[in-house]
Amino acid sequence: MRWVYIELKGWHGKILWIDLSKREYKEARYPLEWAMDYIGGRGLAVRILWEYLPRGIDPLSPENLFILAVGPLTGLTLPSSGKMVVASKSPLTGGYGDGNIGSWAAVELRRAGYDAVVFKGRSSKPVVTVIEDSKVEFRDADDLWGLDTWETERRLKEEYGKQAGILEIGPAGENRVRFATVISQEGRSGGRPGMGAVMGSKNLKAVVIRGTGDFNLFDPKRVKEEGSKAYMDVVRSKSYKFWMRQGTMMTVDWAQEASVLPAYNFREGVFEGFKGIDGYRMEELKIGQRGCPKCNMVCGNMIKDAEDQVSELDYENVAMLGSNIGLDDLRRVGVLNRLADMLGLDTISLGSVLGWAAEASEKKHIDYKVEWGDYEAFYSLVKEIAYRETGIGNLLAEGVRGACLKVGKDSCDYAIHAKGLEVSAYDCHAAPGMALAYATSPIGAHHKDAWVISWEVATNRFSYDRGKAAKVIELQRIRGGLFESFVACRFPWVEVGLSLDYYPKLLTYATGVKYDWNKLYEVADRIYTLIRAFWIREAGGWSRDYDMPPVRWLKEPLTKGPLAGARLDIDSYNSLLNHYYDLRGWDNRGVPRRSTLERLKLDFVVNELDKIVGLTE
Repeated sequence: MRWVYIELKGWHGKILWIDLSKREYKEARYPLEWAMDYIGGRGLAVRILWEYLPRGIDPLSPENLFILAVGPLTGLTLPSSGKMVVASKSPLTGGYGDGNIGSWAAVELRRAGYDAVVFKGRSSKPVVTVIEDSKVEFRDADDLWGLDTWETERRLKEEYGKQAGILEIGPAGENRVRFATVISQEGRSGGRPGMGAVMGSKNLKAVVIRGTGDFNLFDPKRVKEEGSKAYMDVVRSKSYKFWMRQGTMMTVDWAQEASVLPAYNFREGVFEGFKGIDGYRMEELKIGQRGCPKCNMVCGNMIKDAEDQVSELDYENVAMLGSNIGLDDLRRVGVLNRLADMLGLDTISLGSVLGWAAEASEKKHIDYKVEWGDYEAFYSLVKEIAYRETGIGNLLAEGVRGACLKVGKDSCDYAIHAKGLEVSAYDCHAAPGMALAYATSPIGAHHKDAWVISWEVATNRFSYDRGKAAKVIELQRIRGGLFESFVACRFPWVEVGLSLDYYPKLLTYATGVKYDWNKLYEVADRIYTLIRAFWIREAGGWSRDYDMPPVRWLKEPLTKGPLAGARLDIDSYNSLLNHYYDLRGWDNRGVPRRSTLERLKLDFVVNELDKIVGLTE
């Protein structure tokens, strides 16, 4: 392939490659086509993985790549732009894994002059990588290894300054817990499919980033003008004041009313103790707010938890560490959440493995006693998981799929995941569209790619029609294809109704490249299809089973609330999945058709996929 390298505005056009084994680094330009066809963030990350990651490697081996990637909107003066993507081959799922994280590290990476940093190899001992513009240093981290994320960042800020962008892992990442995340700023967390474990496998304790350059914009004046208007539109929104009171915590009451609040390991969609963990209870305990850089609608609501320490709450961690494990005391939920952030554990997956453990204990599938709502037992389990210090901790550190495969005894029937990633906090016994969104999410079951459930509940929630599949794809394009590649937070659009029309304009002013929605949707489809190709390559094949929802939603109906008796219908779900495949241009196995790959300029994957699965036309 002959690649063309051209200076572009809006992008830096450079990747920083860091070899931890050799403690060496180099800059490299990447092709013009990668910027135009993938924009940045997730798009750039998956293109790098396809091109440079050897097929079939162990995700926790030195050969795996760990990527930090930003986009042309990252860090600009526009709402909630302080985001970056962390990506790798996932140790939890075995496929493509990523997450976004709000951090000053994202802004500083843009200022340092890079669109991505790629780590490979493994340091012989714990290390902090320090990136200051074009200079890279390797600081020994023996003194930091074993520390929690809060203490690690505190010490590094003392050393490198309060303005430094810092990403770190806690003991969970060091011990390669398969759902360990990357942490920043005492509560920003990203990389649910085990990105923290990948850092740990490389002995990479932290990354410190400081930059002094500019953003290389095409029309900085127009970017600033449009960004300022967007900031004002956020504040003027009718829903802004209530958002600033409760943030995502408002979802607890909505989810209870809609029968989608996960309770008792997703057995039910309602929880009798929901008032003890809802947004109004949070308001009673609230002591402040914090959020990501460049954000004027911060989502982190802080309370004093049951240990009189500060815990930052949002809906996902409260539902998964509250109703899903039968715990109705928000201050105690806060402790579990803070402990997870300090240890570097994903709170969603943690709530799922704790729920699975309580049910496995109840059914005597494991030789361990933990009951629903048993705060002390759950507290102990969180630490045992992070340190892998006991048999049960080591088991649960594998995630629900890994744990159930080891235990057997039908325990996989209540392991709530898709593709190995634990489902986030929406029960889908009576929400087939959201079940489809989880099952077809490119990283495994995560709501960030297509939060279709509010639309579904407000329309015809029990339908399995083609329009519902189309809505899932529409949201996947916007949420997972575009926001993850710009890179910017979707909350201004989702939560306070900021017009989506800002984004193609801002992208055009930043880069000088004319983008409209047709072009952007094509980019999003290209990214999703390349991620699917990566999964097929790494799995060595494909079947519809990869796109199925958790068994529980198909076999066990709800027994409580207004929707008691509801469950997903397998035949209807398969029909919905057929609609989804057809609309995406994939065959009835979920494999992209040759014509789709060619239309999306993914010709470079054709030969390899054809050898593995045999492509249809």
